[in-house]
Amino acid sequence: MDTVLSTTREWLWAVGADGRFTFSSRASRELLGYEPSELVGRPCSLIIDLAELKTARKPDARAGREGLLLSARQRGGRSLNVEVVGRRRSDTDGRVSGFEGIARPRDVSTAQSPANPEITARLDRLFATRALITAFQPISHLGTGEIVGAEALTRFVSSPFRSPDQWFAEADSIGRGLELEFLALETAMLAAADLPAHVYIAVNLSPSACLDPRLSDIVRNSGLKPGRIVVELTERSAVADYARLAAALAPLRSAGLRIAIDDVGAGFSSMRHILRLGPELIKLDRTIVAGIDNSPKQRALCAAMVSFSSQIGARLVAEGIETHAELATVAELGLNTGQGYLLGRPSVLPADWSHWRQRNRSSTSGNDDT
Repeated sequence: MDTVLSTTREWLWAVGADGRFTFSSRASRELLGYEPSELVGRPCSLIIDLAELKTARKPDARAGREGLLLSARQRGGRSLNVEVVGRRRSDTDGRVSGFEGIARPRDVSTAQSPANPEITARLDRLFATRALITAFQPISHLGTGEIVGAEALTRFVSSPFRSPDQWFAEADSIGRGLELEFLALETAMLAAADLPAHVYIAVNLSPSACLDPRLSDIVRNSGLKPGRIVVELTERSAVADYARLAAALAPLRSAGLRIAIDDVGAGFSSMRHILRLGPELIKLDRTIVAGIDNSPKQRALCAAMVSFSSQIGARLVAEGIETHAELATVAELGLNTGQGYLLGRPSVLPADWSHWRQRNRSSTSGNDDT
């Protein structure tokens, strides 16, 4: 069995009832760019847009194939056409306990619909109309409840409906990913003018965007002080040369811009980012925070990250806090800041953002804990 799993190009996978991977064969490395250990425990929506399952096509029946044709997201955000065959798994009582199956790469030339022209037309309309807006999710001091920052999240209002991940993946697939990233960044910077002046703005950017000179121009023209801007480094593209990336960011960081590493604890690349870039902020992934009150292993990892971040001079932010028990546990472990639905949902309404000003009586104490 080990020989089969290590040599086949077909990716064997399994997910539990909660939609998180419970198994991944080694083929995920070649097919998707993820090590199996980086997928186990992560939601399957990392790879497959679940909304796409409702409209997924079946291959030509005459070819004798019974799977679904889907677009999978590789590490870095690029799309890959795959054929997926799966089946339900049941427990001893006959209840559905998850799904398992295989995925194989699908030759683009065999696809029945011309995807690229459709994607190009959609993106042309998007860029022409600039039909996207920014939602801000508050980042809070866990001790005082003060709002110290806000993460900018892109929302698309263009038709047809597609998730943000799908828009960015499609843009990457035709070489317009950076163009879309910078449109989202400009939109966020413009919206941030309505945020309270003491709140920092965290924006998600790929390493490729950080290497592009347009980033400096947008920051300079935004009207925001660089000290209010935090760049959250995403995994939309791989880092081929850390020295080059650090050099590109150095002038902005000297001016006050800060770097955050996102999704820490969910994979190996985030730890490489920390060691090579020395970020000012580290964001602890939701997979570590979820249920931490009932998991000694998660608490031990969180405590280790608190100690580690303190030793390297970085602030640790807990992501995805959704219950009072999770909040109490991460606070007891020494985290000062966090975000999640319990603390505040993303909002596109300036009226909501204005309330954050009332919850921050002392911007000095808030900034000290960001």
